[in-house]
Amino acid sequence: MGPTPRKSGVQHHLWTGACPPEAATAKAQRETLPVCLSRAHGEEVLSGVVVISSKDSVQHQGVSLTMEGTVNLQLSAKSVGVFEAFYNSVKPIQIINSTIEMVKPGKFPSGKTEIPFEFPLHVKGNKVLYETYHGVFVNIQYTLRCDMRRSLLAKDLTKTCEFIVHSTPQKGKMTPSPVDFTITPETLQNVKERALLPKFLIRGHLNSTNCVITQPLTGELVVESSEAAIRSVELQLVRVETCGCAEGYARDATEIQNIQIADGDVCRGLSVPIYMVFPRLFTCPTLETTNFKVEFEVNIVVLLHPDHLITENFPLKLCRT
Repeated sequence: MGPTPRKSGVQHHLWTGACPPEAATAKAQRETLPVCLSRAHGEEVLSGVVVISSKDSVQHQGVSLTMEGTVNLQLSAKSVGVFEAFYNSVKPIQIINSTIEMVKPGKFPSGKTEIPFEFPLHVKGNKVLYETYHGVFVNIQYTLRCDMRRSLLAKDLTKTCEFIVHSTPQKGKMTPSPVDFTITPETLQNVKERALLPKFLIRGHLNSTNCVITQPLTGELVVESSEAAIRSVELQLVRVETCGCAEGYARDATEIQNIQIADGDVCRGLSVPIYMVFPRLFTCPTLETTNFKVEFEVNIVVLLHPDHLITENFPLKLCRT
């Protein structure tokens, strides 16, 4: 059993899937070392069970658990060389790094031995427990590693699994921010030859650009008129990741997912529903820190014949309630 759980007013929810199907194995005696995690108990504590399985008794030099949480930043290829100081001043940001000794040196009997544990999430210094996020240039990840040390003639056993952290829900009710939009050739920006565009009128609305991450983005779109036939209408969710230091920042936008909401020449005056679920791990509550930012946007993309691409952009603010 690890240290006694620390009571805390801040609640972070942790989750992981079932026991990993592949366990670290030593061929000589076929011992396995899977780690099963369960939910936290309403406190900043990760609990679970380490299972030692072997056909014969196992001599060992101790079993330990190591918890790590890091933010990894990197520059895109287009920014390499532009911010040379970035490499010197920004390194992986360590949020958590702690180890507990579960079992002292000794011997495990043959068969299965289960060792329950409770591991407090103690952040380093004044660091913040950010929500798990798997991005392109910003990556926030938490892992738990179990090590069973053995004698010089036997290979050490190690198993690592990721656990998921949800940030603290914001207090109070989120205020919706509905947005109405109208798209015409005149409203478009960055158009080289506006006179060559076919005439069209597209109206619609998003129910809110302040979004709860566990609820879908909703709205509707209506094609009032269009001289050209419509090929497709799509929703594109985009992550905007900014990382850097005092010497400079690199900002990159990349696609997370693209959903087609209409195919072919849409009937004029027909309401087309807008509905998008935010994918877990690839999104997180909008985040802004000294060294990095994670923001999100949605694009409404309309393809017209023969080869016209129309895009309307809407910044989003994601939160957890």
